[in-house]
Amino acid sequence: MTTSLDPEMFDPACPSSAMPIRIGDKWAGLIICCLEDGPRRFTEIQVPLRGVTAKVLAQTLRGMERDGMITRTAYPEIPPRVVYELTDLGRTLLEPIAACREWAKEHLPTILAAREEWEKAAAAA
Repeated sequence: MTTSLDPEMFDPACPSSAMPIRIGDKWAGLIICCLEDGPRRFTEIQVPLRGVTAKVLAQTLRGMERDGMITRTAYPEIPPRVVYELTDLGRTLLEPIAACREWAKEHLPTILAAREEWEKAAAAA
């Protein structure tokens, strides 16, 4: 038998509630990968992220900038040019993201098989 969960384990005052990169955040990790080799413009980042809308990408970039993961530099040119770049703090996430990508690569066949089994069971129910 397991022990009861602590009702305060996700206390709003806990530092984990301020985590800037959440496991379920679909775009932040991918944006970090896009910026690994240097600064990029919005449209450059958007290309490999085919499923992201401009609005969601802008919101994610803004949140990452707020959390100190990236910098946004606007150049006073006509037309305006804006580039995004990883900060030193943002670069610290490259190694954990690489580990997650390696884990996913190793376990993808198992995950896909589990999904297929689940779909079959759901269809039969």
